[in-house]
Amino acid sequence: MTDRIKGVYVALDKDYRVDDAEAILDAIKMVKGVLDVTGDIVDFDDWNNRARIRIELSGKLWEVLHDTKEGS
Repeated sequence: MTDRIKGVYVALDKDYRVDDAEAILDAIKMVKGVLDVTGDIVDFDDWNNRARIRIELSGKLWEVLHDTKEGS
């Protein structure tokens, strides 16, 4: 017996204004088997998490590019 999928999540490439995202949501609704599509509004936590991740990755990249250990 094979497993069944009850839903999928779609991550957009960037944040879109609600009115601009309507075309994307409408297109997804046209796919066979799609029952409903809803957008998820960006909030402060989203911005905060992205900023934290960006800072952490920048720090790690800085460490790699400016590694001053012997033999590197």
